[in-house]
Amino acid sequence: MLSSLLLFPLVPARCAFWAIEQVVDAAEREYYGPDRIRRELVELSRAYDEGLIGAEEFDRREDALLDRLEEAARRG
Repeated sequence: MLSSLLLFPLVPARCAFWAIEQVVDAAEREYYGPDRIRRELVELSRAYDEGLIGAEEFDRREDALLDRLEEAARRG
């Protein structure tokens, strides 16, 4: 009981850290979501086809997206 009383002032900090962890986890799930990455690849291809970006930019961004897709597969 004494330890509960002594640790009580830390509850708001623990709650804040838990909330931050939840936000980070959700952001990572969204960032590494295969569907999102595929949509970004489609948008990238569209931008290249419409001449909005050059081949070098396309290759650079495509490589980054494919790396993310590989990382998503590793994460499960």
